[in-house]
Amino acid sequence: MDRNEKVNRNFFRDLHEQMQLLEEKIFLDMLDDTPITYGDANVLTAKLANRLTESGLVPGDRLCAQVKKSTTVVILYLACLRAGVIYLPLNTAYVSSELNHFFQDAEPAMVICDPEKFDEISKLATNSEIKSVLTLDANGNGTLMDGIDEYSAFQEVAMKQSDDVALLIYTSGTTGKPKGSMITHGNIRTNAHALNQLWEWSSEDVLLHVLPLFHVHGLFNALHSPMLKASRIIFRKEFSVRETIELIPQATVLMAVPTIYSRLVSSSLLTKELCKNFRLFISGSAPLLPQTFEVFEEQTGHRILERYGMTEAVMITSNPVQGKRIAGTVGKALADVKLRVCDDEGNVLKPGEIGVLEIKGPNVFKGYWRNEEATKKAIRKNGYFVSGDLATIDENGIVSIVGRKTDLIISAGFNIYPAEVEEQLNQIPGVKESAVFGVPHTDLGEAVVATIILNQGEELSESAVIEQLGKHLSSFKLPRAVKLVSELPTNAMGKVEKKKLRVEYNHLFDID
Repeated sequence: MDRNEKVNRNFFRDLHEQMQLLEEKIFLDMLDDTPITYGDANVLTAKLANRLTESGLVPGDRLCAQVKKSTTVVILYLACLRAGVIYLPLNTAYVSSELNHFFQDAEPAMVICDPEKFDEISKLATNSEIKSVLTLDANGNGTLMDGIDEYSAFQEVAMKQSDDVALLIYTSGTTGKPKGSMITHGNIRTNAHALNQLWEWSSEDVLLHVLPLFHVHGLFNALHSPMLKASRIIFRKEFSVRETIELIPQATVLMAVPTIYSRLVSSSLLTKELCKNFRLFISGSAPLLPQTFEVFEEQTGHRILERYGMTEAVMITSNPVQGKRIAGTVGKALADVKLRVCDDEGNVLKPGEIGVLEIKGPNVFKGYWRNEEATKKAIRKNGYFVSGDLATIDENGIVSIVGRKTDLIISAGFNIYPAEVEEQLNQIPGVKESAVFGVPHTDLGEAVVATIILNQGEELSESAVIEQLGKHLSSFKLPRAVKLVSELPTNAMGKVEKKKLRVEYNHLFDID
């Protein structure tokens, strides 16, 4: 090879090898329909990549998808990688006021939406000068796929380098303003291979996929690892306790959020006999309550493997497959990932001391899309990313996440920033002031609670508040409880002390 010739670092090449070598193996098994093989995926991604490029998309363009989970969404994501188009997945719960920000900020060349939202999205797209809006429903049908068979089944994998952006995934900031995290081909490649080795993935493994496809957990971890070994994926559109328990004997690996595990242990059908052939239960996206960890082990004989990740650094740590897993810990750093715990000035603390976890390695994102100021605040000059999570690292390198420096709430695996909810609360007629925070919740991990002060003489019910919020916020951001108060606890500087509120309402939801 010519020394000046560039090597293609497009992550799709890693996956493409399996598609070509093991084309007869089942990739996505819907159980109630004809499965998609790895060979099928090769053909379908090529056709769809050609569909996108012939529609005018070029490498580096953004494609925004707000669609329901389907096997076609998986093919769409892979086709974007193949064509070098930057994929931007969005939560299906986002409403127009939220979508408008994403469209204005990311300036996608194409938006894919559910047919039911076509008129609404088209209006937003026109305002943002987006040229193309196509549809895709839960069954994989829509204008995106019209005439797909007419496109060529061959397409070269777009040339990409490791630091080229593969995805834009939006995450809320402390101000509530969503920021686009630039995830590179190098980020997802190194992470996928590290997890594949650490979790001892095998071609004989069968993954039970019950997660959404619009965040890192369901899109990266639950697709990349099995694909690198051409493993079979039992693909379900949504999670249900009954169906998951029925399918456990057919699978060997489950990736889930704590909420799923807390719901599974509520069933008497979850037993050691049911799980006797299962290899690995993995939990992430939110803290796993120790009591869920313990009850799950009692019922199944399996200790859940907890790991830790975040959008800006993909996967960061993991407990081992072979070895001790301690409830409340998230294991050691992945290969080539460096961790440290620092104080507010960036001084490295001693083992066991609580501080802000900082991360450095090939997993750390490129920065925030078109936001140099936020990027400079988040990534130090020496390359360490300041996570904002409070943690300890013991003498053996085992990490425990003990809290968050920001007020981030993680409910059922979704990130919720209080400032965004408070902004909408304070616009409701009659509301003088508000404070939003999270408290423990057995099912959700954390639940959103709002305390509000009303203007004198005003009356407002909890249902009325939530109804008003629902017009401007996604359903997962809505408070589970609204408390009317006469005053909020503040410090000498007049800042609301949310720590005191969390203590006061800590037992609002029964977590026994």
